[in-house]
Parts: sequence; structure tokens; C-alpha cells
Amino acid sequence: MAIDDPLKDADPVAETATTVTTDPATSAPTTSASAWSALRPLVLRLHFYAGVLVAPFLLVAAVSGLLYSLSFQAEKVVYRHELRVPAGDRVLPLETQVNAARTAHPDGKVTSVRPSSEEGATTRVLMSTPEVDEGKSLAVFVDPYTAEVRGQLASYGSSGALPLRAWLSELHRHLHLGEPGRLYSELAASWLWVVALGGLVLWLGRRRTSKRALLLPESGATGRRRTLTLHGSLGLWAVTGLVLLSATGLTWSTYAGANIGKVQDQLGGSTPSVSATLDGGTGSTGGGHEGHEDMPGMTDDMPGMEGMGGMDVGMDLAVVAARQAGLDGPLQVTLPTAGNGYVVAQTDTQFPVRLDSVAVDPANGMVIDELRFADYPVLAQLTRFGIDAHMGVFLGLVNQLALAALALSLVLIILWGYRMWWQRRPTQERKAGVGRPMARGAWRKVPLRVLLPLAAVTAVVGWFVPLLGISFVAFLLLDGALGLTAKARARAAR
Repeated sequence: MAIDDPLKDADPVAETATTVTTDPATSAPTTSASAWSALRPLVLRLHFYAGVLVAPFLLVAAVSGLLYSLSFQAEKVVYRHELRVPAGDRVLPLETQVNAARTAHPDGKVTSVRPSSEEGATTRVLMSTPEVDEGKSLAVFVDPYTAEVRGQLASYGSSGALPLRAWLSELHRHLHLGEPGRLYSELAASWLWVVALGGLVLWLGRRRTSKRALLLPESGATGRRRTLTLHGSLGLWAVTGLVLLSATGLTWSTYAGANIGKVQDQLGGSTPSVSATLDGGTGSTGGGHEGHEDMPGMTDDMPGMEGMGGMDVGMDLAVVAARQAGLDGPLQVTLPTAGNGYVVAQTDTQFPVRLDSVAVDPANGMVIDELRFADYPVLAQLTRFGIDAHMGVFLGLVNQLALAALALSLVLIILWGYRMWWQRRPTQERKAGVGRPMARGAWRKVPLRVLLPLAAVTAVVGWFVPLLGISFVAFLLLDGALGLTAKARARAAR
């Protein structure tokens, strides 16, 4: 929620007076001795400045987020040739499909495989190769029925974002400016919850004739009042989602994210991982593995053990072992590395999620460790749900539509906020001007019993969310400078 200032057509004298006057028909009275009546001008001034100065960052984040939320369905159309094939009668072994990818890209090293999870879907073989940037993989798409290579694309992140979605994701995260660009998104996420909750408090504190006016725009309102009701009512419906977007966005931000991670670790909420470490070295036929040497499918030179000199039951039997351990649905198979076995993990993030994982010994196909999502700490589960929901993968299409609706709502709220700022300008005096904020000095009217705890909480939050704290101090310095300039001009005019 962006800008909500009730001083419509206020004159300069009224704005600088020590007693703030408002229209009783459009806002809650401010003459009572309650704490809220003293706090309201302060909240209003903060909401105004944050809306004016931070809203451009929020607008960029909202527009890029809207495009990102639509990219999931766009991928299915743009990359249909790579993603879909005519269904066949029999699915070929994974080893055969992976070998086809290796043949097409002999310089690449296979790191993981996402077998076809539904009829007509291709298998995705992920490779590390000089062809793609650091942090990304080359995804080779293989027809599971014929082993035909359908194409290759860069793939990014745990969700397997393809170039279109990856480009929009990076636009949303850092505007394609790298690490310095992440400051924009962290600043937006740091202020979004403050502006949204401030707007909510101001909207709930308004005096209105009916409950309907709280939830829906006033049908007979015109001019700035109509814009205000559109701004406030839509903000009321969107505020919960906006606060959640802010919180989940901060979890992987640079500075606030580091602080959140420390707190999460201290509370025992770090995300666990399955242990794929092998006892006694990879491929050894001893160390408790006797009796399994002749397991069907085992050879001394199976793919996935390049340069390791050990035996490997192969991906197909590793998947069989995982299925027998209860892993169903879509899977990702991470190939063994020195001293580690296969890791087979579920990748179904749609509710109810299937995110269990197991480690499989490549020498004998035995499950050596397993991790159930149900055994995650509650805080780790909530973090996973929140991040997946922010990324649009938690509930599939429903999640993506909800993200698009939230992003569009934020765009409209910001535009209506700026429109109110324009509509409140004193047209008789400054036709090219804009509305003024609440008068300075509102904090002096807040009782100490409220002001001191509020200042302490603000300091703690500003330390924990550094970009919020730094920018808030910058607002105060800017506001103080403007106040001193105004006083100097007033003295000079006498």
C-alpha cells in the first residue's frame, strides 16, 4: 500500500500548525488523547514518505514479479519441442537415455538426471559444461521412448528454470546487474511489509458509515476520495499476501537474509540433507557389502563413476532402490562423486509435497541413508513452503495465478497512491505541484510510554533488516534537511 494522506487541498498554514486538522467525514478524529490519535500523524508521515520514495523500487519488483509468475505457462509453449514428445509403448533404461546425451555432448559431465515423470514428457539430463555460465547447468532433453536428443537449454536453480524463466527471475532478483543489483530487491522487500502494515493500520483507523466501505470501494465517491477507497480496499485484500512476499523475499536477501539464517540455525530450523557419504570408499566390495557383488546390472565401468575406478549398479537400479524405499512421483537422481553415492530425491512441490530423499550405495544398490520431509524441523518446513510459494512452485498453477494477482494488485495500489498525491496538490497555488506530507513534529505529541518502546523496536528492526534501517535514517536526514531549508527561507522572507 503506497500513499494515504487525508489533507486534501490543505493550505500551508494548516499543514505547519501544531494541531493537525482533518476532515471528520473521511478519517478518524485526531483530537482525542488516545495513543493512536498521537501516533496516527507519525504513521501517516512515514507511510507518505515511504510510499513516495520506495514505491519506484516496489513497482519494478511488482512488474518483474508479474512477468515471472506468467513465465511458467509460457515455458510450456516456448519450449514445447524440448519438453514434450509423442508417447511410446516402452520407456528405455535411464542409462540408455543418459548415454544419448553424453554422445551429443561429449565434453559435458553429467551431474544429475530428471527422469520423465509423466507420459509424453522428456527426460532431462543435467550436465556441467563450459557452454553455460557458472551456477547453471546444460539441460539435455531426451525422448524416453527412442533416446532421441530433442534439444538442449540452459537450466537454473532447483526448480529447473529454463532460459525464459531464468532471465525473468534474474530481472526480478537483481535487474541483471549481479550482486550489486540485489540491493534493489532487498530494499523493496525490506519496506514492503512496513508500507503494507502502515497502510492497513491507517485504513482500519478511518471513520466510515458501513462495514462495506471497509472491504469495497465507495460506489458514489468521486475524485481523490474514490482513488483513496480503491487504494485502501484493494490494499486490505492484498496485505496478507504482500507481507508474506516481503518475509519470504528477505529470507534469501544479502544482508537481512544472513541475519534470518543465523536466527533459523539457532532455533534448530536449518534444512537437513541426506548423507550420501560412503564408508570405506566408493565401489569397494568389502566393508559389509559381501554377498552383493553379483547384483544384476553391476559392472566395473558403469556411467556415473568416471575416474573413480569403482563398481556401479547404475542409475536404473538406484531408482528402483528409491522406489522400494517409498519415493514416488517425479524424481531427480544426482550421480555419485568421490566418496559419495547416488542421491535420489522427490521433486514434487505441489501440495501435499513429496520431498523425501535417499542415498544409494553405487556398489550394491543398498539405501544407506534416507530423509523424510515429515522429519524436517517445523521451521525448515515452513521456510521451504514460503520460498516455494514465493517462487510459484508450491501449488502449481494456483500458486502462479495468486502471485500474478498479488503483483498486479501492488502495481495498482502504487499507481493509485501516486494519483492521490497528484490529486491532493493545491491547484490554486501550485498547479504543477504535488501534495505535501503530514506536518513535521508529530513525534513530539506521542506519549513517552509509547515513543520509547517504539524507538527501541525501530532500532532493533533497523539493525536486523539493515537496508530498512539505513534507508530510514536517510529519510530522517532528508526530512531534517528539508525542514532546515524551509526555516531558512522563512527567516529570509521576513
